[in-house]
Amino acid sequence: MNIQVGDVGHIIQLAIAPVFLLTGVCTNLMVLTNRLARIIDRSRVLEDRLDVGYSDSYLNELDVLYQRSHLINSSITLSTACGLLICLVIAMLFLGDITNISLDKYIAGMFVVAMMALIGSFCFLLREIFIASAAMRSHRHVRRPLK
Repeated sequence: MNIQVGDVGHIIQLAIAPVFLLTGVCTNLMVLTNRLARIIDRSRVLEDRLDVGYSDSYLNELDVLYQRSHLINSSITLSTACGLLICLVIAMLFLGDITNISLDKYIAGMFVVAMMALIGSFCFLLREIFIASAAMRSHRHVRRPLK
């Protein structure tokens, strides 16, 4: 197990792209958690209002918020899985070079699975955005003509 400085430099060069991808995934996770926090805050307000008095509009909005939170949770799960798989890809790059074990197929497979998880995360996020936009349009106030 004689590791040369040039070998480590080469591994670091190979790991740079997944590290940048990991940065993007972390940014996506921040966006998702912020959206989830806003959904939770709004649902707490509506639940407090429902404690005071019954309202169909509040219940309908809560149903939409619950649906949105489920989609965001699924998206967060897939983004987190993607991040973990990318970390494993980086670790396997180093492990494979240090131990001289051919892990190329495993690295490629994990990277493909990570990309599928990221695609799934984006699909859930997009669906949640569509639902949020549709809910916003359905509650839009109509402008009254000036007299």
